[in-house]
Amino acid sequence: MKLGTWNVRSFYRAGSLKAAERELDVVGVQEVRWDKEGTVRAGDYNFFYWKGNKNHQLGTGFFVHRRSVSAVKRIEFISDRLSYIVLRGRWLHIFLVNVHAPSEEKSEELKDSFMRN
Repeated sequence: MKLGTWNVRSFYRAGSLKAAERELDVVGVQEVRWDKEGTVRAGDYNFFYWKGNKNHQLGTGFFVHRRSVSAVKRIEFISDRLSYIVLRGRWLHIFLVNVHAPSEEKSEELKDSFMRN
């Protein structure tokens, strides 16, 4: 199984979802920036996503290739910055955590707040 992560910088722009197709089985994405949550078909992938905030910021999701979607046991969206997926493995389950942490250019207050929560 091939895994990856991608900060898409926004699926809020028209046509940007098509650009997300990759040769990976599972891709964790950050900065989805949509104003709702759900699942959508995107080429050979199912895209499970959670909403960003009211300003179309943040939001996380997972692209799961159709050959691997049967391995999905659970997907949880904790907040607009944190989610996880549990995949059925051959001998044990695979637990992937998707976190969108504040970057270096963000204020110290924001980074401290993120680390405390």
